[in-house]
Amino acid sequence: MTRTGDGQGSAATAAADGTPARVVLYGRAGCHLCDDARALVARVCAEVGATWVEVDVDVPGPDGVPPADELGEMVPVVDVDGVRRGYWRIDEGRLRRALAAGGGRL
Repeated sequence: MTRTGDGQGSAATAAADGTPARVVLYGRAGCHLCDDARALVARVCAEVGATWVEVDVDVPGPDGVPPADELGEMVPVVDVDGVRRGYWRIDEGRLRRALAAGGGRL
């Protein structure tokens, strides 16, 4: 898994066109729940036209600190529009509601 961002709206969490990704999936290699979350996020984001990126929590960010220092074993984690929306087993309905809310709290 390649680190693609830090989840803080930096260029590293931007979509291919440079706009911030709406969904950030934090995970790690060898994590079966992360594999499940990746498939779910990819499918839902494709269906609704939302951008997403994946962050490897074990790779240090620009500040030299890996996200795992904050998240520990709480992966996968999904943030939508900068708000934490789920961890461990990602709920499809909750993800869809967060994307439909356009950044508002659920």
